[in-house]
Amino acid sequence: MHNIDIFFIDVIIPLSLERNFTYAITKAEADFIKKGVRVAVPFGKNKVYTGIVYDIHHNAPTAYDAKSIHSILDEFPVINQYQFKLWEWMSSYYLGSMGEIMRAAIPNAFLLESETIISLNPTSKFEINNLKDDEYLVYEALQQQTSLKVDEINAIVDRKNSFPVLKRLLDYKVISFEQELSEKYKPKLIRCVRLHPNYQHENALQELVETLKRASKQREIVLRYFNLASSTKQIKVADLKLKSNATSTQIKLLIDKEVFEVYHYQTDRIQFEDSDESNSTELNPGQKIALNEINGLFNIHNIVLLHGVTSSGKTEIYIKKIEAILAEGKQALYLVPEIALTSQLVQRLQKYFGNQIAVYHSRYSQNERVEVWNHVLNQSENARVVIGARSSVFLPFSNLGLIIVDEEHEQSYKQFDPSPRYHARDTAIILAALFQA
Repeated sequence: MHNIDIFFIDVIIPLSLERNFTYAITKAEADFIKKGVRVAVPFGKNKVYTGIVYDIHHNAPTAYDAKSIHSILDEFPVINQYQFKLWEWMSSYYLGSMGEIMRAAIPNAFLLESETIISLNPTSKFEINNLKDDEYLVYEALQQQTSLKVDEINAIVDRKNSFPVLKRLLDYKVISFEQELSEKYKPKLIRCVRLHPNYQHENALQELVETLKRASKQREIVLRYFNLASSTKQIKVADLKLKSNATSTQIKLLIDKEVFEVYHYQTDRIQFEDSDESNSTELNPGQKIALNEINGLFNIHNIVLLHGVTSSGKTEIYIKKIEAILAEGKQALYLVPEIALTSQLVQRLQKYFGNQIAVYHSRYSQNERVEVWNHVLNQSENARVVIGARSSVFLPFSNLGLIIVDEEHEQSYKQFDPSPRYHARDTAIILAALFQA
């Protein structure tokens, strides 16, 4: 069937499935949805998964009736065209499903979790006396509260797994299940204070000192605030407490009196200082010869192998190449085999590139990984150079100019389990080819 008034999307679901699944969408949804956004879709009996829109078209599936989607989770794509091309290549070359590649590629916090919400079924007719004790406990709790989550019911029946009880209640049609989605990524918010609008004028300090004549501690906090305000834009509540040796209550009093007002600003969990050295690294004669040879070879080939024993000065050559790429306004990816190597390397590169560096590996929390992902996706200044382990090849680059695979012979570039079983060095070669990097 091919009807231009009816719209469908193919969705990659993060499971090991042979193909993507097709869902029906409305005309309004089709106008809003873009390839690469996340959607929540029903799958199986009563599960909701976070999937990625792979295609938008007018072709109804032949083997099954297309279900409607649950909700659209993004306004803009979180996956770009280059990543889709890389996933397609990996899927065919390493014989992995797109769902498995999606699961390996995107931070776990992007996959919203669906929680089962349990409520009473208003239409059911059953005999209360037939309920067992633990079943009755659940029934009684749902009389008090309209809906409960599974872990709350575990606590009520006092066991780790309440599913047998819930299954029996579901069979009697006493209860019904629904799925509710919850976002896992929580942005980091810093609590700050600024002067209340009443005092945002030139003579604010004199006026406040006059007003707080009798409250010496509050006056001291205000003076300390003005002191901090002369050197920094955001004044954190924690800093003000520390610098003025105040308690939370004393600061709260000033907020209640409308001297200060509280606001929050979003920040990254991991930040690097700006570079303190504007001067570039000096190469010795041997390094200069190597760099000239590399530059010459890059005119003929896309890939160059630099061979040198440990501590022979390869990193300085890498730094020169990264500097040249950044000058073109492009992004650079620096792959390392072991997480243990990254901390020394980050310290060295930070001297030259400061807060343009981002680090990406499995020791980072899910929230930290989402922040790096978003910086790379938005081509932010804070992630122009990414240092990372093998999973960094999945980041959403859109302007990649250089990939360095350090110690490319190392075994840890190969992922054995779980699927997709891929080699990060070979994948990096394909990634570079997509960008002609």
